[in-house]
Amino acid sequence: MSTAASPLPGERVSSYDITGRQESDYYAVFADIPDADRAAWDRAKAYIDEVGPQMAGAWDRAEYPLDAARRMGEMDLVVDGIEHPSLTRLSPLAAGLVNMEISRGDGSLGTVLAVQGGLALRTLALFGSDEQQKKWLIALADGSVFGSFALTEPDHGSDSVSLETVARREGDEWVIRGTKKWIGNGASGGITFVWARVDDETAPEHGAVRCFLVEQETPGYTGTAIRGKASLRAIHQAHIVLDDVRVPLDSVLPGTTSFKDASVVLYATRSGVAWSALGHATACYEAALAYSKERVQFGKPLAKFQMVQERLTHMLEDLTAMQLYCRRLADLETAGELRPTQASLAKFHNTRAARRVASIARDLLGGNGILLENGVMQHMADIEAIHTYEGTESVQALLLGRDITGMSAFA
Repeated sequence: MSTAASPLPGERVSSYDITGRQESDYYAVFADIPDADRAAWDRAKAYIDEVGPQMAGAWDRAEYPLDAARRMGEMDLVVDGIEHPSLTRLSPLAAGLVNMEISRGDGSLGTVLAVQGGLALRTLALFGSDEQQKKWLIALADGSVFGSFALTEPDHGSDSVSLETVARREGDEWVIRGTKKWIGNGASGGITFVWARVDDETAPEHGAVRCFLVEQETPGYTGTAIRGKASLRAIHQAHIVLDDVRVPLDSVLPGTTSFKDASVVLYATRSGVAWSALGHATACYEAALAYSKERVQFGKPLAKFQMVQERLTHMLEDLTAMQLYCRRLADLETAGELRPTQASLAKFHNTRAARRVASIARDLLGGNGILLENGVMQHMADIEAIHTYEGTESVQALLLGRDITGMSAFA
């Protein structure tokens, strides 16, 4: 490990005594964690122990348990490593472990963390005015207000730079018109950070992409939860229609001046997806390992069969590689040396590996693998969503290809 994530002089490091974590951390990748980071990890585990039991039912019914989402804020778990004097500071390693643990418990809650903290709270902390932050920052952090990040559109996902939502100035107001899709928390009654292109030929910022803080009860804003999802069913993503939504001039986030600002937020959350994938894969591996020891067939536990041991080894191989990717990400970010494409490689690798782990686990559990009570099928479905969002596999490959060849295949 790099010394970047090593404890400071005099900082205590706990013994690795968290029940159940050793068997899925074969290389002891997370054995040397400072007390402060482990405390955040344990808080995330306590959160999952508290709210987790209700999530399988919520997922099955496609219900979004807002009380569980608020509880995440109450337990100070949505700050996502964001540096701001008003927020609890989590190291990159602690933020990653929180993300991993919550996703290990439930993928929909992992996405709540990504949306509320990684996207909405980060956008406000990085680019909001003092007045905007004074009014909304703590409310987002403690979960009393839900936040969403509205960039993706029905016709612009991977090419979101081509967004068609526009904002024009009329007197002392901005008027926003357009549509957004797949917006987590976009219909939850809070605030939405809407990315739009300025359409005002008389303004120097004409054509620039800026971000606007829009309260969801504003006339003209309609958020409708998308139904029929087979993944992340216990959080609502919304289809949003902005029909000449009028907001004051000071609703624009002053720090946003171009699409690059949206990219800054997305790059930061890409590491979080790698950690989330690790959480999903950990849950699948642990479920398969436990099942193999308990399930008896042909007079002996499944774990005694050669094929089962080989499958568990394949899963452990992928899981360990994912852990090493994530720990190195934390080291690089702590040292201030993390490049966006390094986060892309981790996301690219870990969501692909999580798919493999989940597939083997589902097969190993046989018919019981499709039951929600065993968890694997739910994780398997949820992995499909994180494999796509924050940049698809193909987009990550093109970002990496451009970086390693010096030539862009995007145009």
